[in-house]
Amino acid sequence: MSLEITSKVAEIDAHIIDVLRHRVGKDERAAKPHDWYTATCLALRDVIIDRWMESTRKTYDQGGKRVYYLSLEFLIGRLLRDALSNLGLTREMEKALASHGFDLAALEELEPDAALGNGGLGRLAACFMESLASLDIAAYGYGIRYVNGMFRQRIDDGWQVELPETWLSHGNPWEFDRRESAYMIGFGGEVIDNGDGVEWRPHEKVEASAVDTPVVGYKGKRVNTLRLWTANPLDPIRLDAFNAGDHAGALAEQVRADALVRVLYPADSTPAGQELRLRQEYFFTSASIQDIVRRHAQYHGDVRTLPDKAAIQLNDTHPSVAVAELMRILVDMYGLEFNEAWEVTKRTVGYTNHTLLPEALESWPLPLFERLLPRHMQIIYAINSRVLREARKAGLDDRAIAAISLIDEGGERRVRMANLAFVGAHSINGVAALHTELMKTTVFADLHALYPTRINNKTNGVTPRRWLQQCNPRLVGVIKDAIGDAFLDDAEKLSDLNAMADDAQLGERIAEVKRANKVALAGHIKQLTGVRIDPDALFDVQIKRIHEYKRQLLNLIETVALYDQIRSHPERDWTPRVKIFGGKAASSYHNAKLVIKLANDIARRVNSDPSVGGLLKVVFVPNYNVTLAERIIPAADLSEQISTAGMEASGTGNMKFALNGALTIGTLDGANIEIKDRVGDDNIVIFGKTAEEVAAIRADGYNPRAVIEGSRELQQAISAIASGVFSPDDPHRYAGLMGGLYDSDWFLVAADFDAYHAAQRGVDARWANQPAWRASAIRNIANVGWFSSDRTIGEYARDIWGV
Repeated sequence: MSLEITSKVAEIDAHIIDVLRHRVGKDERAAKPHDWYTATCLALRDVIIDRWMESTRKTYDQGGKRVYYLSLEFLIGRLLRDALSNLGLTREMEKALASHGFDLAALEELEPDAALGNGGLGRLAACFMESLASLDIAAYGYGIRYVNGMFRQRIDDGWQVELPETWLSHGNPWEFDRRESAYMIGFGGEVIDNGDGVEWRPHEKVEASAVDTPVVGYKGKRVNTLRLWTANPLDPIRLDAFNAGDHAGALAEQVRADALVRVLYPADSTPAGQELRLRQEYFFTSASIQDIVRRHAQYHGDVRTLPDKAAIQLNDTHPSVAVAELMRILVDMYGLEFNEAWEVTKRTVGYTNHTLLPEALESWPLPLFERLLPRHMQIIYAINSRVLREARKAGLDDRAIAAISLIDEGGERRVRMANLAFVGAHSINGVAALHTELMKTTVFADLHALYPTRINNKTNGVTPRRWLQQCNPRLVGVIKDAIGDAFLDDAEKLSDLNAMADDAQLGERIAEVKRANKVALAGHIKQLTGVRIDPDALFDVQIKRIHEYKRQLLNLIETVALYDQIRSHPERDWTPRVKIFGGKAASSYHNAKLVIKLANDIARRVNSDPSVGGLLKVVFVPNYNVTLAERIIPAADLSEQISTAGMEASGTGNMKFALNGALTIGTLDGANIEIKDRVGDDNIVIFGKTAEEVAAIRADGYNPRAVIEGSRELQQAISAIASGVFSPDDPHRYAGLMGGLYDSDWFLVAADFDAYHAAQRGVDARWANQPAWRASAIRNIANVGWFSSDRTIGEYARDIWGV
């Protein structure tokens, strides 16, 4: 160990001991593991704070433009390992803790996963925040500091049970209260004429207060801020009511404020649930916009120059009300004329769309919106009148004008938030090439006709620091030995591996790393579920939000077909397979929860059947989150990306798996298409209908019954599930789910089954030729460096934000 490292270890060690004594309040001999964990975080935080202040000072001194990223989710995962790695202090911290008998990896396990997100949208936001700091771009992320966030998933008798995620129960060493950054958020009330303009007098008010978390970029180049809002009532307790005996009623204001920041995506199947969601979205958006405008006015004066100093990016439709809120502040508080405020708003705001599902483009019942946000409703009507006049002037017909309108007049009148975001932004981007093109011809066809230059593509990316360097250090070591370490600074330099893809020795070394990762995952799965799996089997993985369009059901039905074939033809040379599933279903999404139960029912039957021996195992891993993904992805051999073509905006799991040497089996959907283009047709397994074919099948009158009856394997598998073979305790449990495939099959499970089944048997054949499989794995690693979020953020900075 060099003198410099020895000195650094001693410095870190002394710092940890000082923190342990003076801030945690423990003598090192009496301190428990959680005390050491807290002291480690706080000592590291001290190092980060100096870089954080330096970054902030530099931004103010340069008077540069800032990026403001508004997202209802930030799935940031654990921060200790991430910060240590990006600061280059992992080795020193390991040695400092080892001198006290502690293992850094064991202490890292004590950190809870921050419950601030659900799926790809939230994880993308976290990757983007890390890349913004790594590229030295000044940025704030804005969201909600959820107390319980997305639920913790437990599996009871195969069913999903939602429990509160208590990640904050022992505090959070990474955050800082910013009580000076507090804003009043109003709801309800009335709008009155005050002579010079109008004044909104809310009936109800709550205070939004900022809590900041530092986001460390690679090599500590920059530390940016993730600012999350928490809610405080103006009157936490009504003492008169309390003293009169109404103890619960006295706390009503506290309860109402607390509800705003308690849970991510409260079920919106009831009017009360819908109202809470809209309140949450306006709460965090209003606080963020007020904070942005306040900062600009304080340091730059004239709000008319806001677009020159601030780029506001809306991550999906959740913060779309920002368009109306920024207009309200500019017009009502700063006195700009409406047209001038409209130009400032459009030049400042950008909108990222993440879905082609019309039902996922948020809209709110007009009476609810007008009751909660009366001034914003007026502003939306005023914007709408301008937009519809433009549409009429451009020669659009009545049908197109009705589709463009911010108010949906069909049936229940609703406010269309995606349309509001589209018209109020200068840039609307999709997140994969196919997705962006489909936006132009499906959900935004008429808006695109009116504003043909606004839609652009920014294919998603993932940070290679967390999704390669930190989660798969052994693989990084092998790659460094092969091509040097330039890829650590520029992931696209992984392409140097292409020249060595057929090198048997490199293939064997990478395979050894993969097997070690599989052994580690097998041990973890045994601990979590009690299921023993063979590390030498093919690990076939589908981990993502449970949704019908993502087609976990297709995977499960094919698993049943495979199970049936293994039992019927034991003489064949079957490839041993472990099917690994993970993901959460929205609490009110009945079919998705039924799919989880089906996965567990199939697992129970298959795993206990001696006739399949070790040839097939099925595992549903509970409570899928970032930390679990970091364990599973480096161990995966096959990555399941099998959504109905044209329905997955991008996907980012597909990128993470390929980066860690898994082969993709997937449809021509989302970023799969671009992955195929980069890794080559021979190094990916593509099957199924294209987006055009899906649209044509639906338009021509799809008959799934005929398809099912024409496929022996599919019919047998569906019949087995529907008749109760896997649910003997309730033979009719899946009758409705399987009946839906016969009656409508909107997601084309039946239409793609035979192609998927054949593709899986093709995978078996590939697996039998291990040298060729390893070469394909290397070519996947080599060619997906382009899917780094650094590249994506660089494109946003150049094309949208102008930073």
